[in-house]
Amino acid sequence: MKNLSRLMFALLLVIGFSNVNAQDENNPWQISVGFNAVDFYPVGDNAPLGGTFEKFFDTDHYNMLPTLSTISISKYLGDGFSLGFIGSLNKINSFGDSDVNGLAYYGTDGIIKYSLGEALNWKTLEPYLAVGGGYTWIDDVGAGTANGSFGLNYWFNDNIGATLQSSYKHSFEDYLAKHFQHSLGLSIKFGGKDTDGDGIYDKNDACPEVPGLEAFNGCPDSDGDGIEDSKDTCPNEAGLAEFNGCPDSDGDGVSDNNDNCPNVAGLKSLAGCPDADADGVADKDDRCPNEAGPAANNGCPWPDTDGDGVLDKDDQCPNEAGTAANNGCPEIVVPTVEVQNQLTEYARTINFNTGKSSFKSGTEETLQAIAAILKEYPKANFTIEGHTDSTGGKALNQRLSEARANAVMDYLVNNGISAARLSAKGFGPDMPIDSNRTRSGRAANRRVEVKLADM
Repeated sequence: MKNLSRLMFALLLVIGFSNVNAQDENNPWQISVGFNAVDFYPVGDNAPLGGTFEKFFDTDHYNMLPTLSTISISKYLGDGFSLGFIGSLNKINSFGDSDVNGLAYYGTDGIIKYSLGEALNWKTLEPYLAVGGGYTWIDDVGAGTANGSFGLNYWFNDNIGATLQSSYKHSFEDYLAKHFQHSLGLSIKFGGKDTDGDGIYDKNDACPEVPGLEAFNGCPDSDGDGIEDSKDTCPNEAGLAEFNGCPDSDGDGVSDNNDNCPNVAGLKSLAGCPDADADGVADKDDRCPNEAGPAANNGCPWPDTDGDGVLDKDDQCPNEAGTAANNGCPEIVVPTVEVQNQLTEYARTINFNTGKSSFKSGTEETLQAIAAILKEYPKANFTIEGHTDSTGGKALNQRLSEARANAVMDYLVNNGISAARLSAKGFGPDMPIDSNRTRSGRAANRRVEVKLADM
């Protein structure tokens, strides 16, 4: 019991040490529980211990307990090095070639391990070397030792494995023989922090608070399209790498997030929408999707109501056929000089009753001839001018010239000439064409003239 108390005290020191250090690396702690065997024979210099390293693999000289008899714990320090402590119990029945009567054996050892597996980049099989020192008791007699070890860890997964270790323990006192101690046990690595529980430790997890995939350093791929969410423009919809993780449902080469018509194949130039009539206006915005037309007219062709070749938008006379030169309006045909001279000749023969604006008998034929000429030029406008001689007061002559001009205009309007084409004006005696000193001259000055108006 006394020896067991010493061993338990040593184990408490080990456990206490483990609680002092922070767990700041992936699985920094390793604990192993198993069996140990103590062999005095291979290192004995004198009988009855045998020769040096003789029968190293001969288990006949092993001292073992039938129960778990060793525990070790170690902390990874970095760069392949670990610091550890070992506690062991045993019962010595074989001391070399000699039998002894069940001597109690227990020991506490500290070691510094160096992993060759890390240097060799071996993951499953991890050989290591270790050096250290400790204190070993046989019954109540104890002595310090310097230890050298070689071991193998074989990892079944990231956390569980088997450990085989062989240690040479060199005593500093003559009363404790040099010996080997071998151990075999189950090892568990622990202490790694995995906040999101995705199996990737926070130290190596680029997204430590969100479950993810090892392929993406612990970051998620929510839609399972092989593109991690942080690089996926459409993280909740499975898509293609060429579209940064977004789908292209209609296969038109425009990703759905940029496609105004994601379910109908279309053109890149129209944000993925079709253009059936190829007029550059997407069908969804085209009021005439099967007939090419400009965007300014919502995809419909401009109408040409009068069929004159000038589109209504440019046609100043959209309901009347005309020419492009005249902005879609009919060309205005005006009387020739000869016809204008004929009108002048007719107009000057219009006779009025003296001092009045009423026509003398026989004048209607002349008026009909004038109306017939004006009807031949339906787009031309005319001015009807009234003139008098200088006989009488000027104001009276002004009113008389105006009345006679209006009388001719009224007759023409009543005989089919549009009033919009005519204007009447009186000039009194101000524009004579002959001398007012003679009777013939005054007769010539009393006249009406029909002239082509300025266009």
